[in-house]
Amino acid sequence: MRNMRAITILICITALGLVAGLRANTAEAFAAAPAQDQESPTSELFSADQLDNLLAPIALYPDPLLAQVLPASTFVDQIDEASRWLRANNDPNGIDAQPWDVSVKSVAHYPSVLYMMSSKIDWTTSLGQAYVNQSTDVMTSIQRLRALAHSAGNLETNPQQQVITQGGYIQIDPIQPQYIYVPVYDPYAVYYRGGYGFGGGFGGNLISFGAGFAIGAWLNDDFDWGGHRVYYHGWEGGERGWIGRSRPNVRINNVYVNNNYTNIRVNRQVVNNNVNYNNLNRYNGVHRNVTYNNVAAPARVNGSNPANRGNVGTPVRQGNPAVANKVIQRNVNTNDPRIDAYRGRQSATEQPRPSTTAPTRAAAPLETRAQAPRNEVVRPAASPIVRTAPRTPSPVFSGNRSGFDPQAASQRGQASRMSASQSRAAAPSQPKARNQSRPASPPPSRSSGQSKSKPGGRQ
Repeated sequence: MRNMRAITILICITALGLVAGLRANTAEAFAAAPAQDQESPTSELFSADQLDNLLAPIALYPDPLLAQVLPASTFVDQIDEASRWLRANNDPNGIDAQPWDVSVKSVAHYPSVLYMMSSKIDWTTSLGQAYVNQSTDVMTSIQRLRALAHSAGNLETNPQQQVITQGGYIQIDPIQPQYIYVPVYDPYAVYYRGGYGFGGGFGGNLISFGAGFAIGAWLNDDFDWGGHRVYYHGWEGGERGWIGRSRPNVRINNVYVNNNYTNIRVNRQVVNNNVNYNNLNRYNGVHRNVTYNNVAAPARVNGSNPANRGNVGTPVRQGNPAVANKVIQRNVNTNDPRIDAYRGRQSATEQPRPSTTAPTRAAAPLETRAQAPRNEVVRPAASPIVRTAPRTPSPVFSGNRSGFDPQAASQRGQASRMSASQSRAAAPSQPKARNQSRPASPPPSRSSGQSKSKPGGRQ
């Protein structure tokens, strides 16, 4: 008996130990699960090669212009609005009064740049996302690309720009005090293929320039390459550089020269914009076979934004709210209650009233349509009309056309034609008397002084 009790106690102790061990393992498993989720990467940044391809079309822009393009790329919706406004109005003097961010206004003074950004909206959005999340990497990529173009002999000082190499960085400034020139080049060639010189041997022939654009107070930003940032200069300092050359020709106003712009403003919500990264695969002029499939934009939408690197300013203004279909939203006010008048139904504020027109096929059953007279006022479908005697079907709205049967009419016509043909075949053919049924008409009367003429002219 004692042995049985001892065996029973030993079994219970063993069972309790197994249960305790199972609970401990389960707790450890649940405790380890959140740690694994936190360690798993939620999104990926642009790689160095991806940034080079992304920035290659604008890396050789003059510093004052490029310093406006980067912040403006975060206001994607405003870039699109400014492009459409400028095409419709073509009034540079009205740009300053528009409600856009100051960087978008600045870019709008250079239509070719603005239209390029609005026509490549996926590229512009990606550029803004890279500037918000990877400002230091963006600055490094620009310098890397400029070094490539300079080594190839395509980035040199010329009558349109001044190229300065200082402190290990390359800056590009406008050399003329009143005008700034936007370079045009092919990223497939300018960074690797050497130019042959033109116009007296300055610069490379792989970069061309169009007409100059005016330098104005809107060029209020510049690059601090040593600090890897864009800064607001407010047209102060820089007496020996491009600011000092252009300052006497610039009319200062508080639209662009304002202490509120000391911190460069960006729209950090641009990271929530959807991008078709397949459209970015065409930008492979510097590094071939580079795709953007690894960039996880949905993770950014969920709020898992990577830590920012570098100073990109204070997010004091956001872009326009996203909509399901921006094309419809910006052309049609879908919230206007009057739009219901064109959808075949009454608006929510309009009281039901009798209609003087005949009911449509979708509004009433077949028997109601067939019996509705032409000039009768149709009542709402909620209270149908009860008739004591059937009316004559209307030939207008009835599909029966008042009992007319086209098949029966066709058969009757065919039988009638066959009967007439048989009657004509059975009757003997007789010459027709031309004037049988017509009474004889009296001869025409002649006057007393006239006589009947005979043939040949004899009387």
